[in-house]
Amino acid sequence: MCTPNIVQCDEKDKSTLLKLKYGINDPSGVLSLWSIKETNCCQWKGVYCDNITGRVTKINLHCPEIYSDYGHNLDKSQCLTGELDMSCLFDLEFLNYLDLSNNDFNTIQYHGRCKNSSSNIYYLNLSDNDNLQVGNILHWISNLSFLHYLDLSGINLQKETNWLQLVTTLPSLSELYLEDCRLQNIYPSLQYANFTALKVLDLSYNEFVSELPSWVFNLSSSISIVELSNNFMHGQLPQTLPHFQSLETLSLYNNDLSGLIPNWMGQLEQLKKLDLSDNSFSGSISTSLGNLSSLTYLNLAFNGLTGIVSEQNFLSLSKLNHLVLGSQYLIFDFDSEWIPPFQLQFLELTYLTPNKLPSWIYTQNSLTLLAIVNSRIPLELPNKFWKFVSDQVEYLDLSNNSINVDMSNVLLNSKVVVLGDNNLRGSVPQISPNVTLLRLANNFLSGSISSFLCHKTKEKNNLKYVDISHNLLSREIPNCWMHWRSLLFVNLESNNLVGKIPHSMSSLSNLIALNLYNNMLSGEVPLSLKNCKKLRLLNLGENEFSGAISNWVGQSVIGLKLRSNQFSGNISTTICQLHSLKILDLSNNRLSGSIPSCIRNMTGMISKIESFDSFDVTIPTIDHVNFEFNVNLMLLIKGIKLNYTHSILVVDLSCNNLSGTLPSELFMLIGLNSLNLSHNQFVGKIPQDISKLIQLESLDLSNNLFSGQIPETMSALSFLEVLNLSCNNFEGKIPSGTQLQGFTNLSYKMMMMMTTLTFIHGSIWV
Repeated sequence: MCTPNIVQCDEKDKSTLLKLKYGINDPSGVLSLWSIKETNCCQWKGVYCDNITGRVTKINLHCPEIYSDYGHNLDKSQCLTGELDMSCLFDLEFLNYLDLSNNDFNTIQYHGRCKNSSSNIYYLNLSDNDNLQVGNILHWISNLSFLHYLDLSGINLQKETNWLQLVTTLPSLSELYLEDCRLQNIYPSLQYANFTALKVLDLSYNEFVSELPSWVFNLSSSISIVELSNNFMHGQLPQTLPHFQSLETLSLYNNDLSGLIPNWMGQLEQLKKLDLSDNSFSGSISTSLGNLSSLTYLNLAFNGLTGIVSEQNFLSLSKLNHLVLGSQYLIFDFDSEWIPPFQLQFLELTYLTPNKLPSWIYTQNSLTLLAIVNSRIPLELPNKFWKFVSDQVEYLDLSNNSINVDMSNVLLNSKVVVLGDNNLRGSVPQISPNVTLLRLANNFLSGSISSFLCHKTKEKNNLKYVDISHNLLSREIPNCWMHWRSLLFVNLESNNLVGKIPHSMSSLSNLIALNLYNNMLSGEVPLSLKNCKKLRLLNLGENEFSGAISNWVGQSVIGLKLRSNQFSGNISTTICQLHSLKILDLSNNRLSGSIPSCIRNMTGMISKIESFDSFDVTIPTIDHVNFEFNVNLMLLIKGIKLNYTHSILVVDLSCNNLSGTLPSELFMLIGLNSLNLSHNQFVGKIPQDISKLIQLESLDLSNNLFSGQIPETMSALSFLEVLNLSCNNFEGKIPSGTQLQGFTNLSYKMMMMMTTLTFIHGSIWV
């Protein structure tokens, strides 16, 4: 038997690759074989060589997309980081394909092309290196005369003010992807851009605040994909037919385009995808769109379109499989006997008028997604409907309608079921093991949830998200959670549930968020709850829980809301072990003693957070469909409930029996945005160290026994929007500072018998 020849790599190429590796951090060992000891670089991971010459022709070090268990952010902890030396790469004379996408490189070094280096690269993908500091990246890319494919999506190109001129110097460029690059100038007055071979143009998710550019509609007839969605462009589409004979995709959604949808759209014979949603288009939907026999995707929702939609709009759309329509001013007028020429997979209708389910929906035999929202549709034939969706629909959204049916005997089978904001009644329906997401919030479902939770099935349940909040559920929470080990989110807020938290909840080892807010639950929280080691958000507020706050709180928690219960005793040092904690609300309980000095260990309160991503969660369900879960934080400040959806770090210990002086360690939590210690018995002076809390937006120390002067250092709190120091024993003058001098008398109201607080520039008598 002959042994196949193994091609040996060129020594010069090997040396160049080792230079490239030098500046790269490799946490997962992707480049572990890239070493002097491993002699054949053609067998290194991500390296491909010519079978004859052994010269390196392709490098593919794309980092796989891995999402965290609780968020929709990519987890790049195992991706390549560090410095990328492009000069080394261009020393690979025969390199023609380079994919370094979705890594986490932070800088690119390019010292100019070395002698004898090549520019044979035809494929270059650096996309989604979100932290990459590039600096004139397009200047050296413009030298790659053989480049066909360029993807820099997700890289900040805001400083590339002449980006269009540079990319048009690439004579062979056929695919250009600059999505989410923070580009600001799209050159709206330019009539022509010198793209000679361009087929794909993706400029979506940028910052173009301008008219729709003329040059886009003067591209050559070879253009097949134009993506300009999610920008800030305004203006109207041209009224004359562009040279778009080959156009297959036109996506302009989420801009501010206006005017009529031009009739020439109906002449784009090759068009497969048309998305004009989330704009300000007006007028009727031209029946000429019904001539687009190649069309598979049509989305015209969320515009100001008017007039009648009937079967005349769909006469030749035999290939259509994705339809999204909806406007408050459209009237749907289909013949009850009409059988469409298409078989849809995705159907989304909003503001359906008249408020009736179109009968032709029942002719669709391949429907995987059905969403009819904000339409006030009744289910005239509920049994027929539930059977129809049970047989084929994987994603069902009928939220915010007027559906008034008894759900007691319904079996739901879709992977995703969203029926919130209706008038559903009866008991909670049963679900099949297929269901991964169930949202029944804001209805009139009543009775116990035992029949729902304790129903045993032969197959494993796959439910990840359940939201039955804001209903009329009553009785105890049953001890049947061991059947639902896949659960990530449980929301039973605002019902009439009583009794204790059942021990079987501790079997939910994957649980990320538990919300039992505003019920009538009581007793001590079971210690076994700490077995939910992935728990990030725990809301037990507005109940009647009692006992001490002890080590039943898991160490992964970032949001802990226990307000308005009957918890007692000291603040346990267990709380200090919650190193990731960002929200702590223990207000309106019976806690006593002092604030423990170990509070400094809550290091999650030290760093300012830039976004609320830790509280936004995406559950993948079916292809192209995700469900995003957002947590709203509600604070009570000066008797006013405030909803926060932006980044905020909170400590609220108000309305307890806490005493003593404020420990200096409290002011080490320098990322705090809101601190509420009101209605306690704290004494002593406000420490000078309060100036360290420079991110504070809200501070309430009212109704305590604080004394002495308000420290001058408080004038450094420049972000304060809410300040209440009333009902204490302060004296002296109010420190100078823009923020402090702007607050009202009520903010500084003093206890009886105390002296006047004086401004530097005047007096306030209280």
